[in-house]
Amino acid sequence: MTCVPMKPTIDCFVPFDSLPQVATTVANLRQCGNVAKVYLLCRGDVPVECPEGCEFVKTASCLEATSTMRKIADLVDGDYVLIYTKHTTLQLGLYALERMMQVAADSGAGMVYADHYNVSASGECIAAPVIDYQMGSLRDDFDFGSVLLFDSRAFAEAAGKMKSDYDVAGLYDLRLKLSQTMPIVHINEYLYSDVELDTRSSGERQFDYVDTRNRSRQVEMEAACTEHLKAAGGYLEPGRYTRVDLSQAGGFGCEASVIIPVRNRVGTIADAIRSALSQRCDFAFNVIVVDNHSTDGTSEAIARIADPRLVHIIPDRDGLGIGGCWNVGVNHGSCGKFAVQLDSDDVYSDENTLSRIVATFHEQQCAMVVGSYKITNFALETIPPGVIDHKEWTEENGRNNALRINGFGAPRAFYTPLLRELKLPNTSYGEDYALALRISRCYRVGRIWEPIYLCRRWEGNSDAALDTARINANNFYKDRIRTWELQARVAMNKQRGGDGNG
Repeated sequence: MTCVPMKPTIDCFVPFDSLPQVATTVANLRQCGNVAKVYLLCRGDVPVECPEGCEFVKTASCLEATSTMRKIADLVDGDYVLIYTKHTTLQLGLYALERMMQVAADSGAGMVYADHYNVSASGECIAAPVIDYQMGSLRDDFDFGSVLLFDSRAFAEAAGKMKSDYDVAGLYDLRLKLSQTMPIVHINEYLYSDVELDTRSSGERQFDYVDTRNRSRQVEMEAACTEHLKAAGGYLEPGRYTRVDLSQAGGFGCEASVIIPVRNRVGTIADAIRSALSQRCDFAFNVIVVDNHSTDGTSEAIARIADPRLVHIIPDRDGLGIGGCWNVGVNHGSCGKFAVQLDSDDVYSDENTLSRIVATFHEQQCAMVVGSYKITNFALETIPPGVIDHKEWTEENGRNNALRINGFGAPRAFYTPLLRELKLPNTSYGEDYALALRISRCYRVGRIWEPIYLCRRWEGNSDAALDTARINANNFYKDRIRTWELQARVAMNKQRGGDGNG
């Protein structure tokens, strides 16, 4: 006897601005025989006649509001919920929705999403692959694409768990709650096309989460993420730190070392070194440059700087990333009690940066210090977005919120004995973020809110204009870092006899 399953149905929710805007999208959805209802999400009253076979639903000003999620949950009658998140035309591939439902059913997913194409202003279709979701995919800007297909029961269950009323974090809150009990599955197939609205480079987008204009949004996202961490058992209580006794460290030839990893930065390395050597301190310090086998004249430029405080190291091995270079420098016999970061194309804001960092270690009794920085051009003129101070960090919740965002700030400085014990991953992306998460799990992180560092932007910056493959690889790795860190925090809380709920 052959078992033929009943035909599943989909209720679709599409944002509405105008009839021309939704016409093609609705027509595409209707080509799938599984689509039962199409709801048009509109903000306020709509003075037009509803398209045939559709229904207007009045929602909050933002599609992602909690009230919108609850309204969708109340309206759904089908087996699946489809949410389209853009206000531009959607073009579905052949049997795309059928494929999404099939994968959802076969995998037991609470939500599925897929690779797709972005249509440029000139009409060019550009491949837009996305990455797999994992435990550490806690960023509120995780790229799912614009077509999200939910199991309706999973959607309703997650909506029922929503405790807060968010203006913009409702969809984020819902997918976090859904992920607590059901998998979120990436379909590695190109199933649709949509129009790409954000055409900025990776370098322009990377500071969105610290833009003061987005502050209210970030506050909501932090609250939703913190609630999720408590449910997952990975929340860290305020003030519960392992104490660092800075007075016990001995055997160091100097108080601090500025660590500069470098490879092929002949045009910038001298400025960085001179900035470090010009620091005015009432303690002894040195500058350790880990020259990763440069081939462009960088090594010669370093050698021309005659100063006994400059330590030029060329590692005796290949295959080192930035993290590996840091490990070489920190474990060198000349490294001081505190190791302070300076990138090879940046400079300190003035001659007091190093002394201020070291003072902060003692004042705040912390294992790591993070400063603030200013984005400049090569003439040291401030350029957008200006000062990056990471004020989303708070003493009460910073180390929890750090699992949601993509960075800690700069310059970073570390208590050398601890850094020698923990070490950095041997990578050239995310190595500092991984270390900062690990330190913040157990130790206090000190902060300096005024800019003490100048990050000089130029076409050679490693994150200025990355292609999709590199962006995806970087994001996947940072999500992996977050996964490992969250797993470690959950385990630590269990060992302590608590669940992390504060």
